Amino acid sequence: MKKKKLTFLKKLLNSHSPSGYEDAARAIWRAEMKEIADRVYGDTHGNSIAVVNPKAPLRVMLAGHIDEIGFQVQYICPDGYIYFTPIGGGFDTKNIPGRRVIIHTANGPLKGVTGKLAHYYMKAEDRNKSPEFSDLWIDTGIHDGKQVKKMVSIGDPVTYADGFEQMGPTTCISRGVDDRIGAFVVGEVLRYLQKKSFFPAVFSVATVQEEIGCRGAITSAFGINPHISFAVDVTFGGAPDIDKKRSGNLILGKGPVVARGPNINPKLLALIVKTARAKKIPVQIDAVAGPTFTDASVIQLSRAGVATALVSIPTRYLHSPVELFDTRDVENAVQLIAETIIAMDATSTFLV
Repeated sequence: MKKKKLTFLKKLLNSHSPSGYEDAARAIWRAEMKEIADRVYGDTHGNSIAVVNPKAPLRVMLAGHIDEIGFQVQYICPDGYIYFTPIGGGFDTKNIPGRRVIIHTANGPLKGVTGKLAHYYMKAEDRNKSPEFSDLWIDTGIHDGKQVKKMVSIGDPVTYADGFEQMGPTTCISRGVDDRIGAFVVGEVLRYLQKKSFFPAVFSVATVQEEIGCRGAITSAFGINPHISFAVDVTFGGAPDIDKKRSGNLILGKGPVVARGPNINPKLLALIVKTARAKKIPVQIDAVAGPTFTDASVIQLSRAGVATALVSIPTRYLHSPVELFDTRDVENAVQLIAETIIAMDATSTFLV
């Protein structure tokens, strides 16, 4: 990945933006898009929209959600420990204790660590149980509730402290890969199209609040009223103990994953596969027999319906501070979506 792209990706992944608090990532994304797009704007919900060729009669919407899972301050007890609730779902609560976190306060970031009752103090029958959120706390090292309350407010968002790190030549880890990698891809598609000739208007959207119900995709799709949409998200990228008979066989580095099922327009899927073959772009097909539970689910149902596709980046350890992905899949996703758009013209129809 070229240095400029990698710098943008690092900035995006190192930002801290749980659902409802996407300000940091939003500012980075919009600043980058101003160098690429004909127009960049936001809406009252917080979605960020960058558009090229805006007056074209065929509208394509690209959606990658910019929010991540996180926590929110719920209660500060007299001895300074902070109790919290989750923002978003899909947490394995066994993995939360012992993590470094950042509380995002009005006066700036405050460091903390997550804790729970020590193993040797627990009853034997409770030791292998997953803790409830009410069993977990954040310790800032300040053991005076009054002093903590001077810095921390109820409702302050909390994120894991972990950031971007390169592992191997093409593999990287970070928190927030789900799904700021998608926001990165939909932005980079516009960069790819800069020196190309293409027919449609392309609206790239860094959507908000996907982790709490795909809410930003609902409002932005209604506003843009696209004919066609590509949602970009992450999907499970394999592990040694996954049952391939149940989940398929998706592998990091073998190409972006294209969903197939009732959430996906079959003619758009056929064009994507045809483009991949023509341009020799590696892709993997994932059978999804119902809603994909991504932005694609709600965009497909917007207004009178949208011809929708889902392109995903295979990722390991989802909803953890060490989500692992391969940059080759990211770059291939950008090329796949951009070349599919280039293949569209005034005769393109996705009616079924």
